[in-house]
Amino acid sequence: MMTRFTLAAAVILLATAAPVRAQKAVILVRHAEKVDDSRDPLLSAAGKARARALARHLRTAGVKAIYVTQFRRTMLTAAPLAAAAGLQPVVLSADQTQALVDRIREENAHDVVLVVGHSDTVPEVLRRLGHAQPVTIGASEYDNLFVAIPRPEGAPAVLRLRY
Repeated sequence: MMTRFTLAAAVILLATAAPVRAQKAVILVRHAEKVDDSRDPLLSAAGKARARALARHLRTAGVKAIYVTQFRRTMLTAAPLAAAAGLQPVVLSADQTQALVDRIREENAHDVVLVVGHSDTVPEVLRRLGHAQPVTIGASEYDNLFVAIPRPEGAPAVLRLRY
């Protein structure tokens, strides 16, 4: 109940806080739980449930673009929301963090964007978006949801939620 309230508050904040000519919000999550530690695993049953939960939580957030890495776990995490929103996720290599940030700023300058990454790429994307505080995502943490709301000047406002 509290998670839904917090997420609803974040959606309201992102819909009203951004200036008209700026990025509305970048939502970042780590991929959902995976079946094993192989290089490119599928999602576990818990991961599939989390991917569906992400879609439910973000269905009214107005996501206009979804970015994933080349790994199946990020694609599968984004798939339920992509299907519901009629979006085709954009695949960029996990090591192209700056290219991702540049593309979001250029191609989605007025949109709400979802980025599905990894425990090491999500903090790096936040840093490149201007978030100065260090972010750490633990090896067993799959429920973090970050909402970065750019400001006209200075660092973005960043909310760290759980879903």
